[in-house]
Amino acid sequence: MKSTKKQEKNGFGSKLGFVLAASGSAVGLGNIWRFPYLAAKYGGGIFLLVYLILAVTFGFSLMITEIAIGRRTGKSVMQAYTKIDKRFKPLGWLAGAIPVIILPYYCVIGGWVLKYLTAFASGSGHAAAEDGYFANFISGAGATTLFFAIFIALTAIVVIFGVQKGIETVSKVMMPVLLALIIGISIYTLTLPGALDGLVYYVRPSLSEFSIKTVIAAMGQLFYSMSLAMGIMITYGSYMRKEDNIETSVRQIEVFDTIVAFLAGMIIVPAVFVFSGGDRDALNAGPGLMFVTLPNVFDSMAGGQIVGVVFFLLVVLAAMTSSISLMETVVSMIQDRLGWKRLPSCLLVVGVSFLLGMLSIFGYSIWSDFTIFKMQFLDFFDYISNNIMMPIVALMTCILIGYVAKTTYVEDEISKNTVFRAKGMYRIMIRYICPLCMLLILFSSLFLTL
Repeated sequence: MKSTKKQEKNGFGSKLGFVLAASGSAVGLGNIWRFPYLAAKYGGGIFLLVYLILAVTFGFSLMITEIAIGRRTGKSVMQAYTKIDKRFKPLGWLAGAIPVIILPYYCVIGGWVLKYLTAFASGSGHAAAEDGYFANFISGAGATTLFFAIFIALTAIVVIFGVQKGIETVSKVMMPVLLALIIGISIYTLTLPGALDGLVYYVRPSLSEFSIKTVIAAMGQLFYSMSLAMGIMITYGSYMRKEDNIETSVRQIEVFDTIVAFLAGMIIVPAVFVFSGGDRDALNAGPGLMFVTLPNVFDSMAGGQIVGVVFFLLVVLAAMTSSISLMETVVSMIQDRLGWKRLPSCLLVVGVSFLLGMLSIFGYSIWSDFTIFKMQFLDFFDYISNNIMMPIVALMTCILIGYVAKTTYVEDEISKNTVFRAKGMYRIMIRYICPLCMLLILFSSLFLTL
């Protein structure tokens, strides 16, 4: 048992495999639809500039902390915090609960995307663009359960094969394909009549719209899109080879994640801008942007059927790379905690996740009249995990590393095989700036969202 666990902890066979797998975790649904409409809503180019500044400071500091914790402890997220300081054992449990909550409803949404991919691939794109198609789909538990089951099964197959044969191998294929698809479709979108006006709207800085809300929105998007405070980066860090450079790996993950988010904006903003006649509200449609507005956009353009297939294939790949990392994080916790082998651990995770996912499905169908704080099950799970639990975990991690274990705990791990060039900035960020950012996110979630 011990030798098997050790082999899995050293699972990634190369630095490239680690970077692509971690990038795949970071690149998810939030990059594809949330980033574009936030950029359009909060000043276009000024939002992009703020996002980039935060990415190389705030995001970098939190991500490198989690990866270093994972590699130094060699443990899953629940036990990693305990190994640093036993008083922080509850933090490990809280952090471990986050992927348990997110994985089921994330796979439900992944099933929705899979449904739209099959609709466009089967020539039913026009029907998918009709009014009421999305509402009718999610209100019927049968079809949503089927696509949810398919999506979570595909995720489980990759995880069952392990870190190197499953996650790393798949990431080396899926991530280049994802990048090629998003570059291709973004170039095509810019050839549409009037699309360049939409591009200008997307990237042109609007200083008059800059405010503290712009900073909080960019900070929140960065925080969620980089898979921070979910236990994922700690888990993947525990699989990272000791000879690989953590600092350069994090920079490469950030670049990949930011490029995909920016290119997603180049697809969605110009296309919706042209379709809506420049109506900003069309971009700020939340989930409706993905499942209502965009199918209409594709249906109205020449070659839209093919574009729709390529786009939803892109989104399925992005969703799956994230769901794989979520499931792997939970499987890793079970293996560390119970000493189980990978297959039974994975089957347990699938079973529990399927049951929890059914709550999200029923919340839009047979239990649609039942809400929690005026939210459906899926919306509540999303709110409590992303807006409350994750900022608390990140804040407490900053306190643990900044003031209890001291920043040298992370710095020593990073400096084992290289010079930690950003050490000075890192100390300031993790001790002062990142905790303040977490408090801002938590405050905005509690008092500006509810």
